[in-house]
Amino acid sequence: MVHNRNKLIKLMIGNLANAIVHKILEKAIEDDIHRNHYNKEFTNSIEIAKKYRLFINPIERPLPEKDVEDIKQQLYQKVYNELNLRISKGYVGINLELINELIDEYLEELEIKEKK
Repeated sequence: MVHNRNKLIKLMIGNLANAIVHKILEKAIEDDIHRNHYNKEFTNSIEIAKKYRLFINPIERPLPEKDVEDIKQQLYQKVYNELNLRISKGYVGINLELINELIDEYLEELEIKEKK
């Protein structure tokens, strides 16, 4: 069962990272067409991450602190790497300082960590 839990956590992290990347990109762009695309990507990814969260125990309370720290670290690395890749491709206006703020916000929303 632990193997399945780890796989579910990994899948949830991937979708949550994608959601955070698209939320940051959405804030960085002025063009409504691209902003709508990023918003759709964000919505799809966050919904999939929520579905994976439902299968990760404990469902009714936040995860253990060690798991939360591991998830935060993996999320940060994935989001940071993807945004730096986008910056190297010429994307402008990307605010890397939003990463930790959004990670905390969505970890609380998905009840992975306790709300402040």
